[in-house]
Amino acid sequence: MVLAKIASQSDVSIHSTFASRYVRESLPRYKMPENSIPKEAAFQIINDELMLDGKPRLNLASFVTTWMEPECDKLIMDAMNKNYVDMDEYPVTTELQNRCVNMIAHLFNAPLGDSEAAVGVGTVGSSEAIMLAGLAFKRKWQNKRKAEGKPYDNPNIVTGANVQVCWEKFARYFEVELKEVKLRDGYYVMDPVQAAEMVDENTICVAAILGSTLNGEFEDVKLLNDLLVEKNKITGWDTPIHVDAASGGFIAPFLWPELEWDFRLPLVKSINVSGHKYGLVYAGVGWAIWRSKDDLPDELIFHINYLGADQPTFTLNFSKGSSQIIAQYYQLIRLGHEGYRNVMENCHENAMVLRQGLEQTGKFNIVSKEIGVPLVAFSLKDNTRHNEFEIAEHLRRFGWIVPAYTMPADAQHVTVLRVVIREDFSRTLAERLVIDIVKVLHELDTLPARISAKISVTAAAAAEQNGKNGAVVIKKTEIETQREITTYWKNFVSAKKNNKNTIC
Repeated sequence: MVLAKIASQSDVSIHSTFASRYVRESLPRYKMPENSIPKEAAFQIINDELMLDGKPRLNLASFVTTWMEPECDKLIMDAMNKNYVDMDEYPVTTELQNRCVNMIAHLFNAPLGDSEAAVGVGTVGSSEAIMLAGLAFKRKWQNKRKAEGKPYDNPNIVTGANVQVCWEKFARYFEVELKEVKLRDGYYVMDPVQAAEMVDENTICVAAILGSTLNGEFEDVKLLNDLLVEKNKITGWDTPIHVDAASGGFIAPFLWPELEWDFRLPLVKSINVSGHKYGLVYAGVGWAIWRSKDDLPDELIFHINYLGADQPTFTLNFSKGSSQIIAQYYQLIRLGHEGYRNVMENCHENAMVLRQGLEQTGKFNIVSKEIGVPLVAFSLKDNTRHNEFEIAEHLRRFGWIVPAYTMPADAQHVTVLRVVIREDFSRTLAERLVIDIVKVLHELDTLPARISAKISVTAAAAAEQNGKNGAVVIKKTEIETQREITTYWKNFVSAKKNNKNTIC
């Protein structure tokens, strides 16, 4: 379901210069037209509006793949009319999915015998994969509690405050308490020690992230596993781990194969990964892989036969396209270990080029790590006059889409910009981006200080005057002041964007 809002109450129709030769009257925008129009007119009307979209390759906010080889593009188009769920009608597509599941399971070091099939499923992105994995953990925990005659109505899951929003969706939709480990200055991922301390008898699993959305950092799954092993021995619990490897699952095995985060750790029972991120496939395909059949309760698997044969299925949705499954198989056999390693090394090197270029400006603190997803997250050393939101806004004039955002609790006062390096982001583009960022910094230096900074200065002057007059003055800390400034600026930018009549 997509939540949408009408962009303008006054503009109720679409006008197109090119389509006007076919259409005598403008088309209604939010109601289906009464009459048909020529296919050329329909194409031109839509194409004209889409010209105003940003360029996907310059969208540095997104982890999602924006380029594939022409041969794979053709395979995708040829399979657009195949509904994946019709497994009996499209047995080869089903076989390709099974091959992908097994390849990825072996990549994640699943303990499989020579002839043993892996347990997993293709999903619509990592969001569905996380929902399925979470449901499996919840059902296993409930079954165990029922067998022990204990209450099973208050499950919880332990995560870091840096988790992607799909974890919050899972918790809310499926009535699981989300217990978050708060962040702190300089440490923007889940602390394994604190996570283990928060685990109780109602914890269905601890979710660790291999590649935080905020700064690309890998969480220490090995330490988390060791801490939980010891805690399980003492308490008699068997709290497991799920690894959200949406971004890092196709990176770590090729850049840091010695890093232990996957099924080599005994408590890791399931892993999700996004094929449409560093799996190098267009949106949207994800994968959910389980350690063994015992980790996926049988009662969650449905068997249907009204499409021609008995078909086991474990998905939240029914119909979906086959194209991305086929595209994933193409990438796996086309690139192999060598190809994926080359792509990831190139992305990592380009991230280092960008990182070094930003460091040389002397204006930024780098908050991302060299070991992690190939991205660069950075913040201004001095944001008293201008802040990260202004930089993001000014970069759009050059075509760059670079997100600015605040960190979660308890590091809300830290604001960062983030550039994601994908396969189609070249060394030349990295160098060009640094040049444009330097231009933006020079431009901002010539502009008056932002309104929020002026308010802060005015408030400080007023407080100083009150102090001279004998009034009791409570001075705010630097962090409190920065939080106020950040909040003010976010609201200011949001209000300006929502006001469609404002001319900037």
